[in-house]
Amino acid sequence: MNVLTFTVAALLAVAWSVHAVWMVRRLHSARRDPLTGLWTRDAFTRRARRLLRDGRAVVVLADVDRFKQVNDTHGHAAGDALLAAVASRLTHAVGRHGVVGRLGGDEFAAVLIDRDYTAPERLDVLSRVLARPVDGTPEVHTTVSLGWVRRTDHPGEDLSDLLRRADEAMYAAKRTPTGVHRARLGRLLASVTGRRPGRRGAA
Repeated sequence: MNVLTFTVAALLAVAWSVHAVWMVRRLHSARRDPLTGLWTRDAFTRRARRLLRDGRAVVVLADVDRFKQVNDTHGHAAGDALLAAVASRLTHAVGRHGVVGRLGGDEFAAVLIDRDYTAPERLDVLSRVLARPVDGTPEVHTTVSLGWVRRTDHPGEDLSDLLRRADEAMYAAKRTPTGVHRARLGRLLASVTGRRPGRRGAA
């Protein structure tokens, strides 16, 4: 191989390497919600399914209360700041062994690994943390309703089923003083619990 051929081959290799890195970064950013930095629904689903292999997994659904009122009263920039704050606080609470995603709008989902079986206490604390005013805009604050379910309570169900149970629990949480509710152990009662029409779990 002469010098020219070697140089061309080396330049092509470098160009392909740069292109590969660019593609990986684009793919990674496409899996992240641009506002909150959380995983999008599809990316969250893949990671959540892996975590559900752990019997200590807990599925959580979070919904910002009166979010439309925040937007209408304070503007969309304030609403965006609220969503970003909720995302940050959820991520911190779930920790590096769990995953948090934004399913759309003001709805978030998480899977955490309850290593010390303190999920009820942790989620009660999280509910209070989520209700704190947003940094920099103290007038913007609301509560966040949390519904949750243990993986081991329903061993035969997949992520979609568990999210639906957490969804039911989340709507029950909106009617409780604490804003936190654990999913029931019986069968799904989506038709009578007041869930919003058209809501679905992750595919």
